[in-house]
Amino acid sequence: MNTLLGVLQNWVEQDGLRPLDLALARFIAEQQPQADERLLLAAALLSEANGRGHVCLNLANVLANPRHHLKAPHSLEPSATYPPVGEQLARMVDGWSLADWVASLHTSDAVSRQADAETGINNASPFVLAGSTEQPLLYLRRYWRYEQHIRQAIEQRLRLPSRHAASAIQPWIEGLFADNAGWQKIACALALQSRFAIITGGPGTGKTTTVMALLALLQGLARQSGAGPLNVQLAAPTGKAAARLSASLSHSLQRLALTGALGDILSLIPTAAVTLHRLLGSQPGSRHFRHHAGNQLNADVVVIDEASMVDVELLAKLLDALPAHCHVVLLGDKDQLASVEAGSVLGDLSQTAERGDYTPETAAWLTQATGESIPEALINPAGSPLAQATAQLRHSYRFAQYPGIGELARYVNDGNGNVETLAAIFDRYAGYLQRITLARRALPDTTDQRADTNAPLLRLLRDGYRGLLEVVMDENPANHAEVSREALDTWALKVFARQHEFQLLCATREGPWGVEALNQLTLRALSSVERLRPMLPQAHEPWYSGRPVLVTRNDYNLGLMNGDIGICLQWPEHDNHGNARLRVAFTRADGTVRWILPSRLQQVETVFAMTVHKSQGSEFAHTALVLPEHHNPVLTKELLYTGITRSSQAFTLVYSNPETLRQTLNTQIERASGLRASGAFLA
Repeated sequence: MNTLLGVLQNWVEQDGLRPLDLALARFIAEQQPQADERLLLAAALLSEANGRGHVCLNLANVLANPRHHLKAPHSLEPSATYPPVGEQLARMVDGWSLADWVASLHTSDAVSRQADAETGINNASPFVLAGSTEQPLLYLRRYWRYEQHIRQAIEQRLRLPSRHAASAIQPWIEGLFADNAGWQKIACALALQSRFAIITGGPGTGKTTTVMALLALLQGLARQSGAGPLNVQLAAPTGKAAARLSASLSHSLQRLALTGALGDILSLIPTAAVTLHRLLGSQPGSRHFRHHAGNQLNADVVVIDEASMVDVELLAKLLDALPAHCHVVLLGDKDQLASVEAGSVLGDLSQTAERGDYTPETAAWLTQATGESIPEALINPAGSPLAQATAQLRHSYRFAQYPGIGELARYVNDGNGNVETLAAIFDRYAGYLQRITLARRALPDTTDQRADTNAPLLRLLRDGYRGLLEVVMDENPANHAEVSREALDTWALKVFARQHEFQLLCATREGPWGVEALNQLTLRALSSVERLRPMLPQAHEPWYSGRPVLVTRNDYNLGLMNGDIGICLQWPEHDNHGNARLRVAFTRADGTVRWILPSRLQQVETVFAMTVHKSQGSEFAHTALVLPEHHNPVLTKELLYTGITRSSQAFTLVYSNPETLRQTLNTQIERASGLRASGAFLA
């Protein structure tokens, strides 16, 4: 045992494991001094896998491809070389039998069999071994419980009988949708028939429009049946995503030119969305929420946007907090990046979306309700109940003026992985798609004043952000005689409008290709514009006019959510030294501006550069994505796809190593979970 713990300690020192992973193995060893080393190794590997977003550890995969596990350091510095821990793991498990490993785990009181866990036997054990004989899955008990709660809540809703005849729905569908909105009609009808539904689709496919019509239809049918108005709750994982959902729903509502009975129900459709944490009642310093199975939300319908960002724990707690009759709709793009925390729930639940898997009965009902025919290729007599509640919107309206962005996103998402073909797409739409190929090792020293290797990127950053600082400087109301609050708010809104025009994205937070280094490089680029230099910060000056900041943690006292963006601006007051005071402007969901003292903002970071993960739920006219020189596990086709689809008008890809780009195109997020490995529930 001590020998294995020594090996694990060595792996921590080589950055192949986290100290937390070793601590779990040590804890098990202390509690069970006679524990088999195979249990301790499984515990450490499981903890490490959870840290990388896996819900469980697939033991068969460990034995089949041990070098895939622990293959890279958690530090993503491009100068670091991969430690040989994957090779060491491969040698350690060489010759192991899967059946013997499973049998050794079953002998420990620390591990419950799935059947025992389901009946409450040995509830004190920290691990649950579930899955199948061929694919055994080891869980930390709390993650196993989260998956069980999700499964049970969804199955319960899917078992409820359909409530509406096709003939009752058809007139409403006709009144709510244009003639060419085929898949939107189908998605709306499917979501109406089940108390749990998934609507997935890429950018601009009409997800929000479909949900707006669904809410109108639900309220209209409720009124028609004599029931009172439904209590509808709208939520998203982050404040930024919630604000975008609110704005999109308001816009969709204004575009609906409804008359008669349909027009009367518009007032019953809410447009104000909140974060999931606020909906559930987050309690500071705790993983628990005010609303739970014993104190459920008062809701008839709950719509969750950007559901790809929702992790397994948060979805489980949401479903626990909802009454059994509540209609749940998950909305999002299944092909985007998965959640930061463990799980890829939307992707797992949407496995059938591409192929449809609608039964002949479902297809016939949809045709009657919507007038749309379901293609034969999407019909499967053995389709699961979940497939009958899942719809994929298949036509994007967003990139009509900029089709190259859509073509690029589709190519990346299809997983073709050919760098030359990708380059050809950039060349074909060179007016708004751009590749910047830097010299190798162009960025190690962002303070280097030589602009030769960095010049293309420096120009991109200068041109991308100078407009933002010029509006900050030139539109400042303090330049005029009188300064009113209205003038300050108008100025702030102009600044935010310019901020939405360009955003630099990166894959990692740390290292010379990470957020901090690229923030510094942006300031260096802007310093080349002489008139902007007085605005730029001096050494160690944290706050300055024009600084964009990202909130990194929910602050309920200030009403700021993780993902909110603010901009520091001059305030028309001066301190005792004659220096202009500063305030940070944030926009509210209703489009108004609030101003906050910088000293009250403890959890913010400069956001000239942001990670692709943080950009989810946002949209910018032009985004530029910088890839690091060396490949690491963060670089996947989902990350590249998500970065591309943050753009509405232009996209720039910056890289120095074609091999890194090739590996990124050919690397797909694969997170182990019981939902993904399920049988009939998901098949």
